[in-house]
Parts: sequence; structure tokens; C-alpha cells
Amino acid sequence: MWSPRITPPIGVELSDAQALACAFRILARDGFSENIAGHITMVKNDDGDMWINPWGLWWNEVRASDLCVVNRDGAVVDGQWDVTPAFHIHTELHRMRPDARVVVHNHPYYVTVLAAVGVLPEIVHQTGSMFDGDLAFVHEYTGEVDDAELGADLARRIGDKSVVILASHGIIVTAPTIQEATYRSASIDRVCRLAYDVMLLGRDPLAIAPGLRHGMKRSLLERGTDVFWAGAVRSLLRREPEVLD
Repeated sequence: MWSPRITPPIGVELSDAQALACAFRILARDGFSENIAGHITMVKNDDGDMWINPWGLWWNEVRASDLCVVNRDGAVVDGQWDVTPAFHIHTELHRMRPDARVVVHNHPYYVTVLAAVGVLPEIVHQTGSMFDGDLAFVHEYTGEVDDAELGADLARRIGDKSVVILASHGIIVTAPTIQEATYRSASIDRVCRLAYDVMLLGRDPLAIAPGLRHGMKRSLLERGTDVFWAGAVRSLLRREPEVLD
């Protein structure tokens, strides 16, 4: 598989907090976030502490200095703001899934259209191949996840899947890095929109062979993740350099 010799850099070194703040704004601009809703957590250290956005700030206004740090139990150990009790979605998933160092949750529009009717998006275009074998649906809506028991139950139902649509709710994306989590989160709503529009056509989509989906998935994630991230951050910093403050 072809690999580039060199790719354009971001141009600055980002701290973990700065990278996470960039992720919030990138996804907000892409329409992934629903006004005050949603959260992203990123594991900070081996003790299980994690970065999280504070309650009350929209994703498109988060700066690095606004982020809070919570421990495994969700208690704020660093930061000037409060956090939502919905952090239990994240703490229990991080606890059960060491591979899930980043957990993204929100309610993108076309994701929630499919969530409302209990449908997973078909892979109707090559970019959707990055989700091949990773998609799952949690069918039961249980209301707000605001305690550890509910968070643990949801984590068990998610299992080892990295992209899970929640009935009548939204989506959870897990990844080992903030770069991959942002790339996949930024891509999933378009995948759902394409699938939805194809459903409206009333025609069966052309099949993409499993072997081709597998190869395209590898190509997208291995070659595309860092390139997407670098370009998205460069564009963000030209418009909103204060995100790094």
C-alpha cells in the first residue's frame, strides 16, 4: 500500500489539553455537536484521570484552559468549572475498555435520524468503509445516564464496538487517540446522511465487496487520520488561535 514520504505538519506542538480543545471546535464546526449537549473525555494518566469539557460551555467556545480533569469516580480534581453527571457514560467505558483512551459523545443530526428508527447506516460509499465491522446499535433507551450503575450497564452493552448508535439518543465513538477519534467522529454523520438519502431513493445501493471494504478501511485510518487531523487543526488555528489559550 502506498505511503507518503512526507505530509504537511500542523506547525505547532500541541499539549494534550490543546489537542482536545481543538477536537471540540473541529467537531462543532462539522455539525457533530448539538448546542449544549455532549462530552469528550481523554485519559490523562495511568491513574485513570481524564480530561473533560465543563458543563455550560458550547463545544465551539472551549479553550484548553477551560478543560477539567476528573478522576475515575468523576470527581473534579483540576479545573475551574463543574462537569455534568453524564460523565458516567465515559468513566465506566474507560474502566472496561483500556483501548478506549478517547470517548466522544453527542447527537449529530443524521445519526439521530437513524437512531430514532433503530437503523444502522449501510456502507454505501468508500469512506464509510472506515466503520466496517465497528458499528453497533443499543436499542433500549434508558434516559439520562447519570450514575455509575447506568454507565456500567451501557458500557457492557457497547462491548468492544468502537462506534455505537444509541436509540433515541446519539452516538458514542471510541478510539486510542484524539486524532482517530476526531476523524471518525467528523465522518460518521456524513455516512449516516448518505445512507439516509439512499434509503429515500428507494433503490438498493451497489454492494462494496467485503475485501475491498477491509482494504479501504486500513487505507483511510492508517493514511488518512493524521492528514485529516493536521489539516483540520491548521484551518482551525487560522480562524480561532485562542483555542490554545
